[in-house]
Amino acid sequence: MKFPSLLVSLVPIACLLAACEKPPAPAKPPTTTPIPTPVPEPDDPLAIRMGVFLPLTGNQATFGQTALNGAALAVAQINAAGGVLGHPIRLIVRDTRSEAGISAGEVRDLITRERVSALIGEMTSDRSMEAAPVAGELRIPMVSPASTHSDLTKDSPWVFRVCFVDTFQGKVMSKFARSIGVTRAAILSDEASAYSTGLAEAFEKDFTAQPGAVVIRESYPHGTTDFTAQLKALGEKKPEVIFLPAYYVEAAAIIRQARPLGLDIPFIGTDGWESPDFLKAGGDAVGNSYFATHFSTGEKSARTTGFTNAYREKFQSEPSALSALAYDAVGFVADAIVRAGTTDAEPLRAAMAGTTSYPGVTGDIDLDAERNPSKPAIVIRVEEGKFTYLETVKP
Repeated sequence: MKFPSLLVSLVPIACLLAACEKPPAPAKPPTTTPIPTPVPEPDDPLAIRMGVFLPLTGNQATFGQTALNGAALAVAQINAAGGVLGHPIRLIVRDTRSEAGISAGEVRDLITRERVSALIGEMTSDRSMEAAPVAGELRIPMVSPASTHSDLTKDSPWVFRVCFVDTFQGKVMSKFARSIGVTRAAILSDEASAYSTGLAEAFEKDFTAQPGAVVIRESYPHGTTDFTAQLKALGEKKPEVIFLPAYYVEAAAIIRQARPLGLDIPFIGTDGWESPDFLKAGGDAVGNSYFATHFSTGEKSARTTGFTNAYREKFQSEPSALSALAYDAVGFVADAIVRAGTTDAEPLRAAMAGTTSYPGVTGDIDLDAERNPSKPAIVIRVEEGKFTYLETVKP
């Protein structure tokens, strides 16, 4: 089976660089209970330690669980190929519980107690933006697999991502709406979520710059479960489509509540919809919907097929975009360590910032000055209880 070239090529590079400086062992035991991962603990006491902080429980648990699988697959392949700089990678995992106010403390613990060389997380923009200042303060590179808010990387040179940004994602769905003949759109967003409001702004800016109008923009308080009032307000304006930048729990509930109110028009959304729980909770109601994401097993390419087959073999399940992004995040960090020849923070950060054409399964990663990649988006159709690949949209 053929995998991305980085994972296969680490062995000879590692042999050449094995004499380079090795990462320090942890100074103290962790203060929180480690989360088990599907990767055996390496025997090497000088294993390269990557801190991973993800929502493994709570409302976005499927994001974290599938992402952890993707990260674990990348580590297993790298370690089987000889590791990095002659040493295996070890994941040190923390659960952010899908809650605000946890990520920063977990990141501080991973850096100061666990002595990790790099951080991977979080999946959501709001919680990544909580953690980013700590990574910057303590000068350890942090890579978010899936946080798309445009401001995430602006304030610190220590923060990176391997996903596209919301300005692009909002534009993709605006153009998709016009491609299906829509000229009147409505927007419904979470007023307390940077992710949701940022995407709403990006969509509205692009959609209204072309022949088209946003006839109403409504929001709901975070934690809302009854969206009747907002949906009735949207319906009164008779939009042809509703743009819904939300995470999968809220998105499924909103669409399910919309249908009995006569809102049988398409809903279009964003990468936060991607979860099997969206389909389970939404049922037949979420048909006639579309969203943007980062990866689909339906897009047939050598990279996609190789990753998908390896993931299925290891986990007996289908990978998601979050799985693929976390897989790419681990490979991205490993590639930078090889090029830096060390896990020392500043050379590693510089190598990461200089990344060009890293062959990720979600697309080539070429970082701009703000450490954001220019990558394609995938548009998914929701139909007959499944996610169906529709098209790839290049930057």
